[in-house]
Amino acid sequence: MLLTDAQLYVCTDARRDRGDFASFVDAAFTGGVDIIQLRDKHLEAAEELELLEVLKTAAERHGKLWAVNDRADIALLSGAPVFHVGQRDLPLQAARRVLGDAPAVGLSTHSAEQVEAALASSATLDYFCTGPLWATPTKPGRAAVGLGLVEYAARRTREAAAANRTTLPWFAIGGIDHGNIAQVIEAGASRVVVVRAVTDADDPADAASRLRAELPALASVRA
Repeated sequence: MLLTDAQLYVCTDARRDRGDFASFVDAAFTGGVDIIQLRDKHLEAAEELELLEVLKTAAERHGKLWAVNDRADIALLSGAPVFHVGQRDLPLQAARRVLGDAPAVGLSTHSAEQVEAALASSATLDYFCTGPLWATPTKPGRAAVGLGLVEYAARRTREAAAANRTTLPWFAIGGIDHGNIAQVIEAGASRVVVVRAVTDADDPADAASRLRAELPALASVRA
């Protein structure tokens, strides 16, 4: 699968409380998730690599993508096709020196200025996320930015496309669920990152399928 075709991105921890990591990622991919990122700050390197092998196997079986968060060394060792960093994590140029050109690299953005910087970084960046739209326990202390930043990112990527400049796929993130995804799409997003809407679901495949059904076809999206 190409990153540019991805629309539904899920972040999950190691699911120690449920002990069902393998079955969860399989169900999420079955339901229509395009990318799953393992994001768990409590993992030791060896355990993370073991779980990433499980994730890789499921992703390849479904023809989907998988991602590593923050740790470029883990991304390199695991052969991850997608690597994601935050504003205070490894700088993009440093990540590229470690990883080379092969993996797609994504960046979190939380302001209009950071969106602009991401759009100007297409030589080293492959996608960006903007949010959190609503307060979320997965990012304690991070202020919600609201839907205005989604509207801004949508407008700026449309303008870049109209000017025939290189633009980037982008995802809205932060507190998105079945009750508010329509608002996110109305604000201009065609790709989303979710956590609890799928990870907390009794039926992850069904939850993912219902979210995916809300997203517009990329062919109908202007940017």
